[in-house]
Amino acid sequence: MNVVIFGMGLGRPRQLNLTGATAGLSAAVIVGLVISAGFAVGSWHASRTGSGVSTDELARLTSQLHEQRDSINSIRQENEDTLDALSIRIARMNARVIRLDALGRRLTVMADIDDSEFDFDSVPAVGGPEEPMAAGTNVAMPEMLEAMNTFDAQLSNREVQLDVLESVLMNQNLRDRVYPQGRPVGAGWISSYFGKRTDPFTGKAANHTGIDFAGKDGAEIVAVAAGVVTWSASRYGYGIMVEINHGSGYATRYAHNSENLVSVGDEVNKGQVVALMGDTGRATGPNLHFEVLHNGSRVNPVKFIRDSSK
Repeated sequence: MNVVIFGMGLGRPRQLNLTGATAGLSAAVIVGLVISAGFAVGSWHASRTGSGVSTDELARLTSQLHEQRDSINSIRQENEDTLDALSIRIARMNARVIRLDALGRRLTVMADIDDSEFDFDSVPAVGGPEEPMAAGTNVAMPEMLEAMNTFDAQLSNREVQLDVLESVLMNQNLRDRVYPQGRPVGAGWISSYFGKRTDPFTGKAANHTGIDFAGKDGAEIVAVAAGVVTWSASRYGYGIMVEINHGSGYATRYAHNSENLVSVGDEVNKGQVVALMGDTGRATGPNLHFEVLHNGSRVNPVKFIRDSSK
């Protein structure tokens, strides 16, 4: 096979004589080059017109995909942060509920209420008919947050109310313990009242500053309120005497004792035995001279004895 090659730089045409294997190899190379060129041209044309999506468009779509992926990750992180915040909020509210339960139990004891009436250790019993909610009516996050805020406000309100109630009960309990009330003797009778009377030693009119309880020698004498012993010794006219300061301006005296069972500085409780009845001092026989002082002035003890019967 003869191949003639023309070219401006060649001067004259040149002729190549291709025969046998050389001719076949040359033909194969030429056919391969033609096919490769056609494939390249077809690919370029398809990228521009055949698929309808250019390289720039593909790049833009890829960028949008990355942006959407970043947005999804951001939303996921926000949801996780919100759930963490809700978990902390619920934990705090649960702690407040535990505190309210403990406070309720203390108030139940302080108010001497039956445990079966207010049981703070078990879940409250509830009931009533219910209807299923329609599909798609689940509580949304804003509604949940609003409900939690409302519940939080209710808890705060209950805490304030229970704190006030606890303070009132504690003050009442303290008042009951330090306010002079009741009889200072378990047995005996009132032999002389507060106020004017005839002095048993002189027969003249005199002012009696307390109440006398006649009884048996050695009978127990009890404190009518909690307090601190400020005197435990003999005193002119009183004989062996105990004086107790109860605070809030109140004090009580127990005189003519045969023996004192407390010392100065001792803390005593209401109903505690502080002395034994006797006839020491200015007394005609075994009796207790009982005085109540308020802000340093002696007042009629009858009122405080009667208060205990209300």
